[in-house]
Amino acid sequence: MTITLELAQRIVAQRFEDLPPQAVHWAKSGILDTVGATLAGCHEDTARLAERALGSGSGPSLVFGSNRRISALDAAVVNGAASHALDFDDCNNTIGGHPSAPVLSAIFALADDIGTSGKDFINAYVTGFEAECKIALAVNFHHYTKGWHPTATMGVFGAATACACLLGLNEHQTSTALAIAASFASGIKANFGTMMKPFHVGHAARNGLYAALLARENYTANTANAFEHKQGFFNVFNGEGNYDASKIIPAWASPWDIVDPGIAVKQYPCCGSTHPAIDAMLMLARDHDIKPDQVARIDSWTHSRRLEHTNRPDPKGALDAKFSVQYCLARAVIERKVVIEHFEGDTYKDPKVRAMLPRVHAAAYTTAQFPADNHFGAEIKVTMVDGKVHTQKVDQPFGRTSRNPLPPELLKEKFINCSLRALPQANVDGIYETIQRLDQVASMRELIALTAVEDKGSRRPAVVARA
Repeated sequence: MTITLELAQRIVAQRFEDLPPQAVHWAKSGILDTVGATLAGCHEDTARLAERALGSGSGPSLVFGSNRRISALDAAVVNGAASHALDFDDCNNTIGGHPSAPVLSAIFALADDIGTSGKDFINAYVTGFEAECKIALAVNFHHYTKGWHPTATMGVFGAATACACLLGLNEHQTSTALAIAASFASGIKANFGTMMKPFHVGHAARNGLYAALLARENYTANTANAFEHKQGFFNVFNGEGNYDASKIIPAWASPWDIVDPGIAVKQYPCCGSTHPAIDAMLMLARDHDIKPDQVARIDSWTHSRRLEHTNRPDPKGALDAKFSVQYCLARAVIERKVVIEHFEGDTYKDPKVRAMLPRVHAAAYTTAQFPADNHFGAEIKVTMVDGKVHTQKVDQPFGRTSRNPLPPELLKEKFINCSLRALPQANVDGIYETIQRLDQVASMRELIALTAVEDKGSRRPAVVARA
């Protein structure tokens, strides 16, 4: 049996009642974090301009942080771009990217169109998360190193899977949706540091939803071997000998990927590859009361795979700064925090930061510093003007896995701070409360309505929610 059919069997058979409590718990955390990140990013240019380019169409699905309703496909694009606009959405070690944003952007748009219960929504999210991560097992890390953006190239499979669940597709239709998604997969790391990087999420969400809708219409695709064909996904994207398809099926739900390694909730609104270095720098700055004018040199070591796209000593824009480990460390030592405001407008030109950047040096760490299988560590050495040296190592960023989670109070604080950028307090409180009981919610439209405002210039909630 082929991979698409093997996966389809498991996807179609999956029910909310079969999920372990931990999966439901982490699903609620992922939904909360993604909604907050989407609201924080909904007025950023990467989302606003994408919406403008789509034109003036209307439809059933809400654009978060507005009162505008457009087609489900278009809403998946716009909300997806918003969800990743600040690079503040969750990560996952298996996928090597951001698992929740493409899946949730697709099913929020679809749920607003067709209506669905909270239980079915959670089940679709967890199942889509599982599909993209287990496919990623077969291709990473070669896939990532080659230059593909797994958030998009894997996320399209997660979105297609989740939408197939909500649409109630049968096994053949679900396998078709996955085969279609194999043709829709795209996203290159060369576009990191530009608007296209967050747009990848919207593109993957839209394409995953479209794949499922096409399959519902009995569109045809190569369900026999879209992955395994000599010119199929594996060989085209990774190349012969650079993948292991045998990893996918045995790992399904053993454990659920949303449980272990789980979601990595980001503390900082920048590329996750900079986070371990930021953690280490903040520890040093606070523990030794380091003042910027006392610093002669900062040396940073991160994994070579992560350094490849974060070694940007002279960022040319706010989005570029999100991928500059030098900029992020300069902010950390100067401000003792790294927050959304540090990546807005012309803040990357801040004279204090520009004065610090030449003192920050980045390199790849060796196996003498971290084990070969550790891709998430960082070491920082700060040499002071008086000759003193302070060092700090972290094995992985705080909150990177479910075994080292961000405490619930910090997750809630992050959600509130993000959401208040788009909504009034009453809506924010309502969203938080609704997500806590999401498995009891009869219609997801109850939650989605709370993300609306009367107009884009207003911070008032929408007066009327759709039935």
